[in-house]
Amino acid sequence: MRELVIPALLGQKPAGQPIRIWSAGCATGEEAYTIAMVLAEELGLDEFRDRVKIYGTDLDEKALHAARTGVYTDRSLADVPIDLRETYFEQVDNGFTFRRDLRRQLIFGRNDLTHDAPISRVDLLLARNTLMYFNTEMQLNIVRRFHFALSDPGFLFLGKAEMLLNHSDKFEPVDLRMRLFRKIRSVHHGNRAPWSVAGAAADLAARLPTLASVALSSGPVAQIVVDVSGNLALANSRAEALFNLNPRDIGRPFQDLEVSYRPVELRSVIEQARHDLRPVELQEVVWHRVGSPEAGVFDVSVVPLLGSGNLVGMGIHFYDVTRYRKLRDELEQANRQLEQAYEELQSLNEELETTNEELQSTNEELETTNEELQSTNEELETMNEELQSTNDELQHINDALTARTIELDDVNSFVSSVVRSLGDAVVVLDGDLRVVVWGPGAEELWGCAPTRPSASRSPGSTSACRWSCSCRACAPPSPTVPARSRRWTGWSSTRSTAAAGRRR
Repeated sequence: MRELVIPALLGQKPAGQPIRIWSAGCATGEEAYTIAMVLAEELGLDEFRDRVKIYGTDLDEKALHAARTGVYTDRSLADVPIDLRETYFEQVDNGFTFRRDLRRQLIFGRNDLTHDAPISRVDLLLARNTLMYFNTEMQLNIVRRFHFALSDPGFLFLGKAEMLLNHSDKFEPVDLRMRLFRKIRSVHHGNRAPWSVAGAAADLAARLPTLASVALSSGPVAQIVVDVSGNLALANSRAEALFNLNPRDIGRPFQDLEVSYRPVELRSVIEQARHDLRPVELQEVVWHRVGSPEAGVFDVSVVPLLGSGNLVGMGIHFYDVTRYRKLRDELEQANRQLEQAYEELQSLNEELETTNEELQSTNEELETTNEELQSTNEELETMNEELQSTNDELQHINDALTARTIELDDVNSFVSSVVRSLGDAVVVLDGDLRVVVWGPGAEELWGCAPTRPSASRSPGSTSACRWSCSCRACAPPSPTVPARSRRWTGWSSTRSTAAAGRRR
């Protein structure tokens, strides 16, 4: 291509004129980027940006997305020379991407070669290994589109498994081994002689029956014509394929044919249209064909055919509306689902409102509880302050009691000192005649002392004697009393002595 096509392509193009390339069936874009690198090497980067437009088309959207991205792995670029890879590709995380400034000259889009309009005024068309996927009729149609798309002259580059043996009037080989062809300019293009008006009219009149027959036969709608005698007069190819008709059925009575009562009873409808001389429409006739997995839906139209005001026959048209019925059913299903979803959404909305109200009520209860807790907290703080005040008062009382205890201890010490200073035996009794205080003389005279060492008290103590004492002042005499105490004459003398002591 670099040796044959590119020099010829650039030689026929004036300087500055655009160069248009079309890669049909580009897949993931390798072919388009390859021709871009070749042209950039021949023209230079600046002229390439100004003049070249490369179009890549395919039917696969995923492949087109990969082509638009222009990112390839190291393995995919194994056949690309190192210098071209370093010049035209930039390294990214997941591989190498084609240079962004040159990438703008490449346009990728979807194009169906069998139906969509071709890209026009193309100087080079690359369709390698694309025609091989179509049958002969489709290939003929596609080659005609390629011929229309190429400029004069333009180059067509095919795959090694493809040839143009039956298209010598449109393309001439440049290199058969490389499957490279050049478009042949039309001989009469732009130099056609004007037609004779009379000859054209005569030719049209001669060809009119043929044109009418071909137009009827190739119509997209199944059509049947019944003459005034009720016999089948015409049936196009679509009707023949749909109702299993053949040329031997032409001229047979229409009522004897299966199509007269299947998929719908047509004999009465034809009589009604014949009587009223008005079209009769039958909507959405369902037909379950034998061997067909799905039922077909047809709109049937019976139209009276009038010639010079007279009825010459009946035309029956079968419009296949199966896909429209499917679309309508799908739309109805979608509407039902939408209504169901709307009801569910409405129910969810109501539940959400109920939940919101419950949350609002719970929030109010929490606010009330919070206020109660706040009030309880304030009461506890008040009680704490009162307890603190009570504690302070108790502390004051404790301090006062401590002071009184100290004073009482001082008084007790004073009384004990006074009692000890008395030389006579002194015993002080309470109202129950229990010894409260005694002096040292009482110990010698009566032997006043505690019976338990753990309960001993110092002489002169002011504490009451609240346990059993061995002194004769607290108990009656016993046979074992000391000899020095035998002078005691009884309770009366003891009481008198105690009283005498008290009087002292």
